[in-house]
Amino acid sequence: MPKTEMNETQPELIIRPNQGFSGYWRDLWQYRELFYFLAWRDIAVRYKQTVIGIAWSVIRPVLTMIVFTIVFGRLAGLPDEGVPYPVLVFAALLPWQFFANALTESSNSLVGNAQMISKVYFPRLAIPASAVVVSFVDFLISFVILLFLMLIYRFAPGWRMLTLPLFLLLAFAASLGAGLWFAALNVKYRDFRYIVPFVAQFGLYISPVGFSSGIVPEQWRLLYSINPMVGVIDGFRWAILGEGSAIYWPGFWLSVGLVALLLTSGLRYFRQTERQFADVI
Repeated sequence: MPKTEMNETQPELIIRPNQGFSGYWRDLWQYRELFYFLAWRDIAVRYKQTVIGIAWSVIRPVLTMIVFTIVFGRLAGLPDEGVPYPVLVFAALLPWQFFANALTESSNSLVGNAQMISKVYFPRLAIPASAVVVSFVDFLISFVILLFLMLIYRFAPGWRMLTLPLFLLLAFAASLGAGLWFAALNVKYRDFRYIVPFVAQFGLYISPVGFSSGIVPEQWRLLYSINPMVGVIDGFRWAILGEGSAIYWPGFWLSVGLVALLLTSGLRYFRQTERQFADVI
């Protein structure tokens, strides 16, 4: 728990966070109920006063899947790896939608909770982390849609489906790492609230969502994998589509390394700037 001490000159109670790396994580665990509250509040607020409520979580990925299927599958005639093109696209939309939603919500989370940050001590990491967890709700809804699509096209997954939680963990790490960077930067430089939507939109088209990464020439595959989401998306397709999808392993491990670097650097930068949030925000 945070340390408390009485100020000798004024009748004030001063709350100081535990020092050191391990102390910070103990504080985060002690405030786990606040973490649950923030996540539940964000879920309730997201769909409050909406006409069709949670159905937005169904409409957005379905419309994106239809557009990509028409543009890339029908008009461009890109290869489908032997699986129905809607299933191919939707298997990639799962991690991408999770990443894009988490990045958008977490990047604005600190600014949106400015009053709480300026008045009460708690590990600030709980705010962007809870925003990432909230995006998991949309992921679960989209996953049900994917199962429905696979049922319609009579496409049965194989044993690789059991490895999907590992790739979901990789997507969570990428989302949290990027979210921590943008959340901290957005406190100091409010221009980032305009940059994040552009990054999410631009990243959708340079990531293998509407097409298979197998169409990238072999000599460019490793360079293409500098985008960390390439490995995440390829991993999801490998787990869901089974024999219909293959992973370019050198590029995949490069993406894993970059996700680890993104997460560790995001945590480090967030911790370095955390003490300034209450003053700047």
